[in-house]
Amino acid sequence: MTGVNSARSAPVNAVTTVWRQESARLIGALTRMTRDIGLAEDLAQDAMVAALEQWPRDGVPANPGAWLMAIAKRRAVDHFRHSEVQRRRTAELGQEIQEAHLPDLIGAVDHIEDDVLRLIFLTCHPVLAPETRAALTLRLVGGLTTAEIARGFLVRDATVGQRISRAKRTLVEARAELDLPTGAERAARLGDVMAVIYLIFNEGYTATAGNDWMRPDLCHEAIRLARMLADLVPADPEVHGLLALLQLQASRVPARVAPDGTPVLLEAQDRRRWDQLLIRRGLAALARAEGSGRPVGAYVLQAEIAACHARAVHAADTDWARIAQLYDLLAEAAPSPVVEVNRAVAHGRAHGPAAGLAVLAPLREDPLLSASPLLPSVRGDLLAHAGRAAEAAAEFRTAAALTRNESERAVLLRRAAENS
Repeated sequence: MTGVNSARSAPVNAVTTVWRQESARLIGALTRMTRDIGLAEDLAQDAMVAALEQWPRDGVPANPGAWLMAIAKRRAVDHFRHSEVQRRRTAELGQEIQEAHLPDLIGAVDHIEDDVLRLIFLTCHPVLAPETRAALTLRLVGGLTTAEIARGFLVRDATVGQRISRAKRTLVEARAELDLPTGAERAARLGDVMAVIYLIFNEGYTATAGNDWMRPDLCHEAIRLARMLADLVPADPEVHGLLALLQLQASRVPARVAPDGTPVLLEAQDRRRWDQLLIRRGLAALARAEGSGRPVGAYVLQAEIAACHARAVHAADTDWARIAQLYDLLAEAAPSPVVEVNRAVAHGRAHGPAAGLAVLAPLREDPLLSASPLLPSVRGDLLAHAGRAAEAAAEFRTAAALTRNESERAVLLRRAAENS
């Protein structure tokens, strides 16, 4: 019976994997064809449902992404055939499918590598509120569920669902196009695009929920998008700073999990396992940003912090004084509670735990951190370094109760036990 269940689960697992890898490309391509982002997502999800019905029976196709695209295009044609308003578009789509060999549709679409980036620029349209742009992009490009996005923004699931639904309607009503913006319009959206790419990376680097400590597929997708963005706007130092930051942080991924699957924190990582190619690429992108001759901002500063870690052969070699200085600059350039928490860590390492606790003190009542494990986990770490074990254990237990990620909870409970 176990063999039968395994045989049935393999195609279902394949659908889940392919959806994570291909959903953004599917939705991007379908949005370009239908010019309706809501319809595009519905068509992509219809294709996934068809895969869940057919793959367990017929087997996983040789090119799963192309299979999904073919099904989605057929559903698009059916949709337009049943719409009087879209009769002309039906003929155009029908002609496209007649001219293409369906098994090769993914490879036949010239725009496919641009579609995800186009989709991000679309979801960062100025008609949408900032929090809505991020939620919609994480849903359509990052493939996150509504619940995952809600946890990331510390709001209710229903709130995120309403934001996403309204955003799709707003884009349709505004007749927003999938074309990449140019000139001043591109510059106006660039900051939001970089922000959502970084959000996608962060969800991959430390998942907000579930059993997995990381989702490396999201990290890789964010790096790919950052590279495309750097090619699109090569003169902007912040874009290269973002690319540098992502590559330098991603270099640690192989060392962030022990052989038994448990998470490994930064100072305990075997730095020989860090990806040296990504480090070299990250440092090269940082050098390009710093050599641009233009003012730099938050992403370049964060990349410089990551570079300090990357250059330290051993944890004890880390230049914490320099990192603390960089966090002071970052707090001025892009103030936020999360930056302050990280600044506390840096000052705690550079100048002693009392200095770090002093930076944390004003954040104890910050409403944005009240539901997050970040503040008590960092406070627990600083208290542990100060020798205040009982207080540290209490903070770690508080943090463990707040996290939705099982791997993170295990780490926090382990640290609580070590200080009990």
